[in-house]
Amino acid sequence: MLRKLALALVAGLVLPAAVHAAAVAESFGPRFGFSVDPDQLVLGGQMTVADLAPDVSFVPNVELGFGDHNTIIALNMDFHYQFDLKESDWSPYLGFGVGVDFVSIDQPAPFEDTSETNVGGNFIFGVNVPTHSGSKFFTEASLGLGDIPSMRVVAGWNFPMGR
Repeated sequence: MLRKLALALVAGLVLPAAVHAAAVAESFGPRFGFSVDPDQLVLGGQMTVADLAPDVSFVPNVELGFGDHNTIIALNMDFHYQFDLKESDWSPYLGFGVGVDFVSIDQPAPFEDTSETNVGGNFIFGVNVPTHSGSKFFTEASLGLGDIPSMRVVAGWNFPMGR
């Protein structure tokens, strides 16, 4: 019961921010990588809402993880703080976020498959690298706190939204 209440609270706090983010998104793109504990291949996408505060971006993302007898749909609401490097186009960042994972666990016969919902936090560090086409390549690692994958390493692209 407590877990369902926590999930409802997180959804109530995050959903309005996500709807607003979709209206003011600066960029979007695919992401791919792997997770540890469970060991999975991860595919997904994200969007970026820049300048919530100086050098702070809101980066909601969704990921599908599969492998290790689990299928996970992860909804992450992340915030990144960008650092400016002198004489470099590279932009490292640190971040944190909240993740909600919907897990389907494949059990061997004769047992039935089970499912669960887990909530946790993410501590993130990564770097954005601009490309010649105007998009940004990124790579990041996140450490999970709570009942979500203990580590994810992903890479991807952010394509500017046409405005």
